[in-house]
Amino acid sequence: MSELFDDAGIFSCRIPESESEDPRFSRAAGTRLDVFLAAETGLSRSRIAKLAEEGFVTLNGLPAKKNAKLEPGDEIELVLPETEDIEAEPQNIPLDVVFEDGDLIVVSKPAGMVVHPAPGHADGTLVNALLYHCGSSLSGIGGVSRPGIVHRIDRDTSGLICAAKNDAAHLALSEQLKDHTMHREYRMIVTGGFREDSGTVDAPIGRHPADRKKMAVIRSADKRARDAVTHWRVLERFPSSGFTYAEAVLETGRTHQIRVHMAYIGHPLMGDLLYGGGHTAFEKHNAPLLDGQMLHAAALILRHPRTGEEMRFESPLPDNFEAVLSKLRAREGV
Repeated sequence: MSELFDDAGIFSCRIPESESEDPRFSRAAGTRLDVFLAAETGLSRSRIAKLAEEGFVTLNGLPAKKNAKLEPGDEIELVLPETEDIEAEPQNIPLDVVFEDGDLIVVSKPAGMVVHPAPGHADGTLVNALLYHCGSSLSGIGGVSRPGIVHRIDRDTSGLICAAKNDAAHLALSEQLKDHTMHREYRMIVTGGFREDSGTVDAPIGRHPADRKKMAVIRSADKRARDAVTHWRVLERFPSSGFTYAEAVLETGRTHQIRVHMAYIGHPLMGDLLYGGGHTAFEKHNAPLLDGQMLHAAALILRHPRTGEEMRFESPLPDNFEAVLSKLRAREGV
């Protein structure tokens, strides 16, 4: 459920006026507001009723009643108040630790693991595992639900992520993110073939205007869109299957950035159903190997927050990623 809410804890949608506009909500007209929201968000109807009473649910910009009947064109917004911040508890979950000292820990996260607790994912997260592994030695800057977390990667993206063990390290690492001295290199498999061997996507990203689960390139003067730059480079071409193995280097770190930028230029990631991938015959035939999008955070370069030493960490491709590449190479006779 957490993917339905943005980083501010907001779920919003519009009831379409025709099925072609948005088939997902096409049958919502005539449904009670609380019934609809319960089905879409996973929250209980009693919880939604309480939120409505407290003014956290609006219908067409006005405070909504829980039993309001939805009509085509209605715009709905539900806000989870800040009190929904979930305090994480330690859990004995295995971690692939790449590096650890008194200031930071670098781990390789498996695909499918959520980084921090959120509505719908109260446990089983990377934070729960870090709390068990590190005890109380995690930065408190991120609050009770995100202790130590400096940056994030998507649930279905595998690979490297670092966490801070004290507030000084957290501030230093956060500054590296802001001034782009922390570098992150990804490996990805995308649909289609690039004409060039390398390139850059420089396109601002903001919340999708119609689907709150998604981000999108927004070219209008929308203050909610933020600059986003992704550099890409071809590593291998698979013309027989219609895919390309490539590297992506982030200059900025927006939500879903690589996934949005690749879809924007017509090359959605293999397996990325949210942004247009997952529909080829190869993907359908090899669905058991696809843990969401084929995207792996393969390298992380940063300066040690205490010593200033430049450090490079690497994570090998997951087994399923290697298996997919082997199948693609076999089709090319490699």
